[in-house]
Amino acid sequence: MSTTEGAGPPERDDEARVVQIYTRLPQDTATYCPLQVSAGDTARAVIHNAVVTLGLDACQTYSLLEVRRPGREERLLEAGDCPLERVLLWPPGAQRWHPQSHGYYFVVQDQQANNGGNQVENNSKDYDDLCNLQTVTEEGILEALRQRFYRLKIYTYASNILIAINPNTFLPLYYNPKYVKMYENQPLGKLSPHIFAIADVALRAMLNRQVNQCIVLSGESGSGKTESSSYLIHCLTALSQKTYSSGLERTVLGAGPVLEAFGNAKTAKNNNSSRFGKFIQLNYLESGVIRGAVIEKYLLEKFRLVSRDQGERNYHVFYYLLVGASKEEQEEFHLLKPQDYLYLKQEDLHLDDEEKLGHEYKRLHQAMEMVGFLASTKKHIFSILSAILHLGNVTYTQSEDTHVLDVGPAEVLSTLSNLLKVKKELLVKTLTERRVVTANTTSVSQYTLQEASTVRDSMAKCLYSALFDWIILHINHAMFNRRDMEESVPCLSIGVLDMFGFENLQTNSFEQLCINYTNEKLQHYINQHVFKLEQEDYVAEGITWQTIDYTDNSGCIQLISQKSTGLFALLDKESNVPRATDETLLDKLKQQHGDNHLVVPSSHAEPTFVIQHFAGKVEYHIKDFRQKNTEYMRPEVVSLLRSSERAFVHHLVASSPEALFRWGVLRATFRILTVFKKLGRQRAESSYCQYTDNNSNCGNVDYQTEWRFMLPMVAVLVKLRAFYIISKPNLMDLQSLRHIVGLAAHDRTSKFIFHPHRRTKPPTVGTQFQTSLGKLMETIEKAEPFFIFCVRSNAEKKELLFDEELVLQQIKYQGIQQIVHIQKSGYSAKYTFKEFVEKFRMLLPKGAALTPEHITELFEKMALDKTNYQIGKTKVFLKEKGRQLLQDTRNKEVMRQIIILQRWFRACLLRLHFRQKKDATMIIQVPFIVICYSSKHVKQGLLEEESYSSPVFITCLVYILICHVRLIMPHLPRLTAVTLANYTPHSYHSPNQSSEMVRRNPTIRISRATRALQCNTSLEREITDTNELRNLDEFLGIQWSLTFHEHSATKQKPQIGYKDLMKGYHNKVNTLAGSKKKKTEVSLVVNLFQSVLDGFIRGELKRVESEPAKVNGSFSVNHHPLDHLFSTYQVNIMQSCDLCGSYIWGMEKAYMCSACKLICHKKCLSKIITDCSTRCDDSIPGSLHFGVQVCVLTSKAVPVPKVVELLLLYVELNGLYTEGIYRKSGSTCRARELHQILETDPERPCLDSYPIHTITGLVKRWLRELPDPLMTFALYSDFLHAVELPEKAERIRAVYQKVDELPLANYNTLERLIFHLVRVAKEEKHNKMSPSSLAIVFAPCILRSPDVDDPFLGMKDVGKTTMCVEVLISEQFRRYNEKMQNIQELEYAEALAVNQLKLRRQNTLVEKPSQLDVPDQANSDEIERTLMERIKSIKQEKVDLACRLPDLEQEQSDNDNLDSSSSMSSESTVFSPSSGFKETTH
Repeated sequence: MSTTEGAGPPERDDEARVVQIYTRLPQDTATYCPLQVSAGDTARAVIHNAVVTLGLDACQTYSLLEVRRPGREERLLEAGDCPLERVLLWPPGAQRWHPQSHGYYFVVQDQQANNGGNQVENNSKDYDDLCNLQTVTEEGILEALRQRFYRLKIYTYASNILIAINPNTFLPLYYNPKYVKMYENQPLGKLSPHIFAIADVALRAMLNRQVNQCIVLSGESGSGKTESSSYLIHCLTALSQKTYSSGLERTVLGAGPVLEAFGNAKTAKNNNSSRFGKFIQLNYLESGVIRGAVIEKYLLEKFRLVSRDQGERNYHVFYYLLVGASKEEQEEFHLLKPQDYLYLKQEDLHLDDEEKLGHEYKRLHQAMEMVGFLASTKKHIFSILSAILHLGNVTYTQSEDTHVLDVGPAEVLSTLSNLLKVKKELLVKTLTERRVVTANTTSVSQYTLQEASTVRDSMAKCLYSALFDWIILHINHAMFNRRDMEESVPCLSIGVLDMFGFENLQTNSFEQLCINYTNEKLQHYINQHVFKLEQEDYVAEGITWQTIDYTDNSGCIQLISQKSTGLFALLDKESNVPRATDETLLDKLKQQHGDNHLVVPSSHAEPTFVIQHFAGKVEYHIKDFRQKNTEYMRPEVVSLLRSSERAFVHHLVASSPEALFRWGVLRATFRILTVFKKLGRQRAESSYCQYTDNNSNCGNVDYQTEWRFMLPMVAVLVKLRAFYIISKPNLMDLQSLRHIVGLAAHDRTSKFIFHPHRRTKPPTVGTQFQTSLGKLMETIEKAEPFFIFCVRSNAEKKELLFDEELVLQQIKYQGIQQIVHIQKSGYSAKYTFKEFVEKFRMLLPKGAALTPEHITELFEKMALDKTNYQIGKTKVFLKEKGRQLLQDTRNKEVMRQIIILQRWFRACLLRLHFRQKKDATMIIQVPFIVICYSSKHVKQGLLEEESYSSPVFITCLVYILICHVRLIMPHLPRLTAVTLANYTPHSYHSPNQSSEMVRRNPTIRISRATRALQCNTSLEREITDTNELRNLDEFLGIQWSLTFHEHSATKQKPQIGYKDLMKGYHNKVNTLAGSKKKKTEVSLVVNLFQSVLDGFIRGELKRVESEPAKVNGSFSVNHHPLDHLFSTYQVNIMQSCDLCGSYIWGMEKAYMCSACKLICHKKCLSKIITDCSTRCDDSIPGSLHFGVQVCVLTSKAVPVPKVVELLLLYVELNGLYTEGIYRKSGSTCRARELHQILETDPERPCLDSYPIHTITGLVKRWLRELPDPLMTFALYSDFLHAVELPEKAERIRAVYQKVDELPLANYNTLERLIFHLVRVAKEEKHNKMSPSSLAIVFAPCILRSPDVDDPFLGMKDVGKTTMCVEVLISEQFRRYNEKMQNIQELEYAEALAVNQLKLRRQNTLVEKPSQLDVPDQANSDEIERTLMERIKSIKQEKVDLACRLPDLEQEQSDNDNLDSSSSMSSESTVFSPSSGFKETTH
């Protein structure tokens, strides 16, 4: 196999590479520069960077060439090519600096320079799409294909149709596994043409439109259809493995090599020619996960087994077995050399590729294991293959006297008898005698010499065909999914059709007629979809269109398949006539179709006829047509093989696999019952003898009781069977077998058994083939097709040789010129008016109707070129350029609408907050109005003393206080007039304060006694400051401050105690109440004042602590700290301070920065630590700890970023009981301040100084600002596909499988985050954050859509991303609880062991040492040692469980371990360059 020199896969595909650029210019310039190229850089961009770096003349035009070896061919890169695609195929050493003599570099040269020698001339333009040709002619298409072929570009587009030219060699440039990822989710035509692009587009079309897809490969034999289908299957399974790997993909990939070994052979035109047709249908869930597959085969060429043309070989598997088998296998299967077998012997047999054949034999073993064949099954298969080869060595002799037919040699017959496990006498009779069974008699006659040879060959062909059918059956069962039998389960599919190519051999027989008829049907199908249906739609819609003519081959199809007069019909009639011959068939054919222009007279004297096919004239030899059409397994052969001692042979000849399966189950049941009955009898006898005194009565056992002993064993059997069925979901049963047999019943080998009253014969091969082909066409007509035209490059099978004459011939008969013409002139996208309005309603005006006028107005408004669209009667037709423009415009409009919605939503939130603050202001203003009103009436003497004790007055004051408290703490329980909550404002500590502050739950009520105790403690403090007294005067109001006003006005230092103030107030209330006072009402008023006074004292203490120090009798307050531009204003509506978080009440003065809009108290100015310009510039991303890749912030010593660990740890210590911990947002300015501190030094800030919601907001912000989210962009679609799986267990397994694929830094950080969220969810009772709530909050932060161009995708996937995160949190929550339960059980076991040890030691101390024997003492020491070791092991196990609490690893089952072990062999088969790729064929 040819490979690129030194090519090797790089370690990382998503990084840039540094390459060396050299110049080849006449002027004296710098000759070398290193440049970095990435995935988005084109050759044009690399040339531009090189010109700038080297200082070249920018006015000149330059070209870029790749040089791998100096002096060899240089590959010219087009302007749009990606140089990184070529660099990725270089060896790793070439990506570092190396001498120019080692090669692997790029050359920049003047495009006008003379490129001689091996250099490439750039005389014509390279066309990725043939529709871009200026003039579409056969010569132009041929020249474009030729130029691309010699540039190793074997794929070319014709719009959405792919043309593939077979290079007859393996090109690693095209089939490197990384190319699957490169073409994933890329529009067709964005990257260079590739077969992987067709596979990806078909998969996305199936998922988006929810319609089945079909990929049809067309071309003659040797054009590379088999290899192309192999690449398609590899790509489709790889795309499915990215979503979820269930093991089914390995089975699908393993089926390919098995089918190639048994169904492919070397021919004159193709070294790996498929000698059967196959249709591989991959069934998908709606999420894009493969759930099953079906392989349907058509017309295996059995005649090749016994006879071939010169230069051709038998099926691959025979040569694999004979060359690659070990000595033990050669002895076991009685293998000889290939030249010793008649079926393989030929003059030109030279196995010069024995090493390759041995490698293919090992690969076949691996593939058979991947599809589920056991070692015993493989031995049975190889035994049948050996028997078929030995069957060809059977010879016949006939004596001239007795005319008795002798068969031999004896050793061959003995070997056959041993391999097939049949009796030698029956084998001889089968090979020499014919039996005819009627209703009354059975007659036996001897074959003639010629008939015996025919029977021998027929037996070999039918046996091989039956073996191939059995292999297909069991591969289908291995890929079978039981949901395929349920109509209620929605199923999508992608079919890959690889039928045998058009053939015109030296000797064309019945097989070639069937093969060419199949190609006629496929060509007709292509013409229908590409030309007829498309143009009929254009005409029906009344758009301007010029009809394109095409070749209609329906006449040839009618000639072959027409009822009563077609070739197949005439063949069936002649096959049923006893005395008919091949010559009579030819005569009737000429008589019936002699005047048909498609039947050309033959010039040869031999019995032949010529048919004019769409690909040319083919001459067919009529010999053996009747025999091949009626070939079936003879009844003598069926009877012989059914007598075999090997059950495997019975499966091959079973006429009804369902009946054989039922009989096997029944037979196994009787055997089990017999064994159980025998065991039960033995158990009854032994039990009876054991409990009977008289041994002589042992024989008199009541056998009625034997079933009593069988019941436990039967119960165990039932449990084992149930467990086996659960652990093996693909276990075969009658229903699944019937379903699978029905899928392949159209092309099974016919078996004719003896029956005395038989009235019908098995269907002929031609009839069976037509039926199966008709079923196939019905299947693909229900799907949307993609076409791949495969072209043979030369007839000699030479590597990289372009035969222009041969290629031009294929271009003509495949109609590629007409296809390019209609694809260029036609419209790739068409919508009904309703579909168009639904898809592009964002671009249409509101209320637009389904009329062409509105759609035309839209196109005119967008200035869309009229050549890119037409509007018909009911549909809109668009070319790809117009469709793409509409799509881009729609995406921009959607983004604009989303911004508008966000703007309105923010406005509504702001208005809601404004109204809440306005209502709060009104509530706060009511007490001041009441106080002022009361003060006014007291001064005027109008207020009665009893009014203070009035219940109305007391209730009013209490209600006002309750409203004020509930405004600040809305989550408090409803308060009564008797019990008040003690509200404590949130304390924000300065950096020098201790962080070990006891956190109180604000929802806990404080009793009156406790509150009084706290107030009495605060009343012990004395007022020693004039400002404090002035603040108290303002706080109590005019009425309550008359007594203290004189003291505050004096310059003397006041000495007033709050306790004395409280006593005076209490006496004043008692005096006002007078004789009518009630103790309850007086105490309520006193308690109310005491609560208000207590709140004031706490606030004053806080103000004193935060006051700046005095300097020379004045405060050192900087009114403009850190470049802030502060101005004072009077607050009318209550606001929040951005620094301390407390409220700025109405009528107070506040400070606001005119630049960054920072608002704070005057007392908080000294707390500002952030720069104004730095704080306000949110556009500058973080450079140290925010907005950078996770891998930059981690190492082996620090597996989780410091900022994340710091914030999460603080929340776990202080915020798990806070309601709405992650749902509520904190102060924006405080968050910006903490963000800036953490950005530079994560260990600097004291988090106790910030509200808990500010810290949780920083956690979410850190996750949102990651360039690549925690659950990366690359795995985004995989996570979405994983959560779409229908079963919960599969969904969890798939999500964890994708988590395992995350980079190590992302994995560790995600593990820490999920563990944190589990701890939060564990306290759901207090914080009201369930796993679903946490998933809603964190899903947009850690699992974001990579597609920002189409906002609909992100909106559509919100539910899936939330479910994915919820799956992780819920599953880890379940595992956390299980581990905690295990830890509790270990603690209980440890306590028991400790108690036992204590009791034993106490008992040992109580007993006297003299009373203890030496053995007892040693035994006691041993028990104590055992207990201590047990306690130690329990502690260690408990520590291990605690350490594994955050683990995010996927739980492994036994089946997973088996799958992982079996995948070792599958990887070498699936991803090795030789898997699925042949050396000399494409």
